[in-house]
Amino acid sequence: MPRRHWANLTSASALAIMLSCAPVLAESPLATDPATGVPLPETPQLKPLGVEKPAPTSQAATAADPARDIVTGTVASGAKLRGAAEVDATAPVEAGQEPVALDIPPVDLPPLDPALVPASKSSESAPVPAETAPVQAAPAQPAPDTVVPASVTTPPAEAAPAAPGPLQAIESLVPPPEMPKVVITVPPGLEFAADIAAQAGEALAVRRLGERERAEILAAYQANENRPFWIDAKGWTAAGKHIVSQLERAADDGLRPGDYSLPVFELSDKAKLAAADIRLSALAVLYARDARGGRLDPRRLSKLITPTLYLPSATEVLSELAGAPDAGKVLAAYNPPHEQYRRLKAKLAELREHLDDTPLARIPAGPALKLGMRDERVPLVRARLGLGPSDDSVFDRSTSLALADFQKKAGLPANGILSERTVAALGKPATARGEEDIIAQMERWRWLPPDLGAKHIMVNVPEMRVRVIRDGQVIHEARAIIGKPDSATPIFSHKMDHVIVNPSWYVPPSILKKEFLPGLAADPDYAAKRGYIVTRTKGGGISVRQPPGERNALGWIKFMFPNEHAVYLHDTPSRRLFAADKRAFSHGCVRVENPFALADQVLGPDWTSERLKKLIGKGERRINLPQPLPIHLVYNTIVVGADGQITRFDDVYGFHRLVRQALEQQG
Repeated sequence: MPRRHWANLTSASALAIMLSCAPVLAESPLATDPATGVPLPETPQLKPLGVEKPAPTSQAATAADPARDIVTGTVASGAKLRGAAEVDATAPVEAGQEPVALDIPPVDLPPLDPALVPASKSSESAPVPAETAPVQAAPAQPAPDTVVPASVTTPPAEAAPAAPGPLQAIESLVPPPEMPKVVITVPPGLEFAADIAAQAGEALAVRRLGERERAEILAAYQANENRPFWIDAKGWTAAGKHIVSQLERAADDGLRPGDYSLPVFELSDKAKLAAADIRLSALAVLYARDARGGRLDPRRLSKLITPTLYLPSATEVLSELAGAPDAGKVLAAYNPPHEQYRRLKAKLAELREHLDDTPLARIPAGPALKLGMRDERVPLVRARLGLGPSDDSVFDRSTSLALADFQKKAGLPANGILSERTVAALGKPATARGEEDIIAQMERWRWLPPDLGAKHIMVNVPEMRVRVIRDGQVIHEARAIIGKPDSATPIFSHKMDHVIVNPSWYVPPSILKKEFLPGLAADPDYAAKRGYIVTRTKGGGISVRQPPGERNALGWIKFMFPNEHAVYLHDTPSRRLFAADKRAFSHGCVRVENPFALADQVLGPDWTSERLKKLIGKGERRINLPQPLPIHLVYNTIVVGADGQITRFDDVYGFHRLVRQALEQQG
């Protein structure tokens, strides 16, 4: 038989065998990898395009239809039909026949995943790479009787693999990808939240701290999730240490360290740590308010002391301290920044370095001694005042005068009577009294605004002097006349905004009641004789006005800063009074020597004194200042010069004594 005919017959036989095995393979269970138990990919079926599934053929059918393709092979006589699994493709070809190679394309399978290889499998039994490993078909089911060509054989069947067991954990040979680290940050101090909430009420019980400030401190902690501001697990933080250090130096600024005593705590006691944090916040707020003048209420001392205090809120203090690099410096900055205050502070430190420790004779308590009385304490009083010894126990005139001088220096009523307060003052060294005086004067500086103004007017009432200050330098000063003790000049700060030339003077109600009404009752022409104009008001009362003129009580010019006390600076027709050393003559206003020179400094170059004087006698004229000018009426009885020397002025209204006594009583 020709070679080409043999090839055609062999190819046709192989194709028939494949098509006959397809249904059997389709019904076979899904093949699995015996090593891992992982299902293997399904082998695709072979289906020629455009050819229906061949039905079993016979020689009769073939003979009846010769046009059909003939699948034949050489079958030995009496040969038994075999299944596809029994065909041995490697069997020798019969004599006279040449072996024919079948051109069957390989089936593409996915590569074996190395991660699916058991870690315990030895290197000898490692799987063969996918491109070289033989493909094993699943065990075939018994095929239907089909004519199998004898010349086509299949490889011998391998031993059936053992039934795969349950899938077991396999150690991956490929390292897993590195997972990102999840970091959970716990807010610092959160472990104190419960203790802070529990300790807040008791820790805020600080003397002189108002309810409003306590509520603001609580709100600050709540806004901070009840975390501490100044402590951690190791104790005070850096900010807390700075605050503690400043509180311990409170005495340097004339404050009492005992007002800011800190609690003692153990690091192991979280409750006490939390309480210490809250207490430090409360004390820092109290210190800041005291440094700004909150220790005393000036209006309770006198209705004529009405400064505007710039007290910080607790919210402001805590927010500034918590965000500061050095919380101690921020806390110290609440003290007055003025040069005179710094000089007083330096003088206080100097006095404390030279405290007089000389023991003093103790004067026993007893009834008040007046001139002419006898008492066994008189020799002790004379010795304390530096008078000569005397065996006589009479409280004579020399003793009374010396005692009055001591009382004046001590800020006590200089009446020459040995009272209980005078006995207490005699028991203190002179340096201690000087220390109290300086502290009282420092306290009054706290009542002033932190910023006095680059240019401002300062009226020191006890000194009876007016100064214009620009950038810390005095550019003008003049003597002044202040109110009498029974009509004292008030103490406050304001802003001057206009000047009036040729002013009219409206008699204030206090003077009208004390002077004019009794005069008018005695003489109906009392006002007219003095150049005053009396008019009836709608309410049935009267108004008394002095028109502009040479005799006007305000002179030719007045400097206005409208205020609750209705006082101002002005000229005066009684200029001779400026020659006196004691110039407390007015009804409360401040009379200024040479007021037109002051106007030059206040109004600027557009309104010189020569131009203003040309307006005299031409009717009332208002001139506004280019910009409001701060003016401060102060009560400085102790002034420290640049050389460190102290100058004292009379406590004309007793305001200094009131402040010192209030501080002593508070302590």
